[in-house]
Amino acid sequence: MRNVPELFGSMVFNDKIMKERLPKDAYKKLKDTVQEGLALDINIANIVANSMKDWAIEKGATHFTHWFQPMTGITAEKHDSFISPTSDGGIIMEFSGKELIKGEPDASSFPSGGLRSTFEARGYTAWDPTSFAFIRDNTLCIPTVFCSYSGNVLDKKTPLLRSMEVINKYALRILKLFGDTTTTRVTTTVGPEQEYFLIDKELYNKRKDIQLTGRTLLGARAPKGQELSDHYFGAIKPRIAAYMEDLDEELWKLGVLSKTKHNEVAPSQHELAPIFTNSNVASDHNQIVMDLMKTIADKHGLVCLLHEKPFAGLNGSGKHNNWSLITNTGKNLLNPGKNPRENTQFLLFLAAVIKAVDEYQDLLRISVSSAGNDHRLGGHEAPPAIVSMFIGSDLEDVLESIENDIEYSNKSTAKMEISVDVLPSFKKDTTDRNRTSPFAFTGNKFEFRMLGSTVSIACPNTILNTIVANSLCEFADKLEGSYDFDNDVNKLIKDTFLKHKRIVFNGNNYSDEWINEAEKRGLLNLKTTVDALPYYTIDKNIKLFEKYSIYTKEEIQSRYEILLDEYSKTINIEALTLCDMIKKDIIPCVCKYIKELSDTAASKKLLLADIDCSVEIDLVSKLSSLNSCLAKRVYDLDNNLIDSKNTESTLEMAKFYKKNILPAMQEVRAIADELELMVSSKYWPYPTYGDLLFSI
Repeated sequence: MRNVPELFGSMVFNDKIMKERLPKDAYKKLKDTVQEGLALDINIANIVANSMKDWAIEKGATHFTHWFQPMTGITAEKHDSFISPTSDGGIIMEFSGKELIKGEPDASSFPSGGLRSTFEARGYTAWDPTSFAFIRDNTLCIPTVFCSYSGNVLDKKTPLLRSMEVINKYALRILKLFGDTTTTRVTTTVGPEQEYFLIDKELYNKRKDIQLTGRTLLGARAPKGQELSDHYFGAIKPRIAAYMEDLDEELWKLGVLSKTKHNEVAPSQHELAPIFTNSNVASDHNQIVMDLMKTIADKHGLVCLLHEKPFAGLNGSGKHNNWSLITNTGKNLLNPGKNPRENTQFLLFLAAVIKAVDEYQDLLRISVSSAGNDHRLGGHEAPPAIVSMFIGSDLEDVLESIENDIEYSNKSTAKMEISVDVLPSFKKDTTDRNRTSPFAFTGNKFEFRMLGSTVSIACPNTILNTIVANSLCEFADKLEGSYDFDNDVNKLIKDTFLKHKRIVFNGNNYSDEWINEAEKRGLLNLKTTVDALPYYTIDKNIKLFEKYSIYTKEEIQSRYEILLDEYSKTINIEALTLCDMIKKDIIPCVCKYIKELSDTAASKKLLLADIDCSVEIDLVSKLSSLNSCLAKRVYDLDNNLIDSKNTESTLEMAKFYKKNILPAMQEVRAIADELELMVSSKYWPYPTYGDLLFSI
């Protein structure tokens, strides 16, 4: 039996370790630096670095790295050893405060969207002391931010940290209006649920499409899929259980609060959910989770697939982003509360979120945009592309009573007046029944469900923090100096709901009626990444980011270019892989099967001239026709790929891939999948869906 409390955080240079190892004065100054956002004194940095190095070496570390999150969406690291030569030809183990605080990796090959010139290849990493250092594979990993030679932001962590500071500032202004003098910090917290698939490694090695793109580019549905719902929450198979056990152990060592594990809806699909923590740490931890999921799978002869839609016709994988606001006194600002003052305060924060989601629905949609997630959104396992909010019948009734200036009457409680009595202690099942909603209130938090399984949660939470901070800023500006606060705050809640209630929808988000209703309400229906991304650089969004110093205009433009380029490159790789598979494997295998059928028919005729060969003849005819059609469609796809090079901008190229390449790929796949159902398994070159999904 493992001692989990002893195991947890054992490979993390956390607050407990720092308190034990650092001199009291150095520890206090470091804590002040973190809590107040001050610059770190180099003398303190040297003390911390030496202590960190000694601890890491005791744990078996030989190297250190500045662990950062470039615009690739994954993490990056350059390893340096602790060794330093001595005059007698030996070495000593050293690590300075300067090395802790700052690194200088080459930035030339990371996406920059035009932010850097070729001769400005150098980048800089800077220690983020708000996220603890940890040890992996005998290397001390130091979480850092990453910027270019010219100082432009090239990572996902820096904007997230900025957004957390901004929402803290304006949430505190609101709390002060309610007489809260004890709260000194408000933190956004996140608990990202992570869905994933596990398949056998031997089968994975026989599927070049999964190897190169993360998903199956062809494959007919198996006779059995998820229709019996027998995998969801079912008993975990021994091989998967062993994997999950090892994964939990490694995550716990690194201080990741891995809490829940279970089978998901699709065969071979699973989920891991952590306990929430502050957004910055949650983002770091989720990167660790995704990385460890892959490396530990390999040790079990498995492969972890994090693509949003690895198998057509089955549920894809998402990442529910559970977001809330917590004070340093332990209060959840999205908890309805139990007294009149808390009640009104909660409603004001709720109004801020409603206003934010309505005004910046385009940014929320952009934050989850990718070629992979386009396959998932709108399917019967994910919200549609139309952003809306589900708040539950109780809260909707409360807001409507405010709108209409009438008493709120809950069927299970006595009548109440807003800001005089308390909100009912409504059951959570009235707030979380709509699994089709993109953005749902779930009792004391909001669950943003549009995120794809591969996405870094940094960008969605940067945007969510910023847009809510903007609402709180505007509210504070209106309420500060009020002579009749109770009346003014209730009027503000009412006016906000009246203006932005179009974003609230508690019905079926999958229905055609909702699509029509959303259009009538003026809500955006940005179905694909290519539809959504141009909104990134419109004036209102640039002004928002510049107002709060989250991004400069140039940094926004760079992200727009990076995301468009990534979209086109992703589909280009998929199309090239599909063409390669068809030309080198599918067409030849069909030809071989046709030859066998033809030879069989000829042999039968030699044996008996009037023997019935209709089965062979019919199959040869159909297979030959389909194979010829397949060759023609691949030829067309090849030509489309050549034509894509004639586009003049990243946007035009992305539009071309959406309009021409994706439909051409689908046509190729449809024929190949039909052939799979007809060709003998002896000749078919790839493991089928049945093999991939039910082999473990």
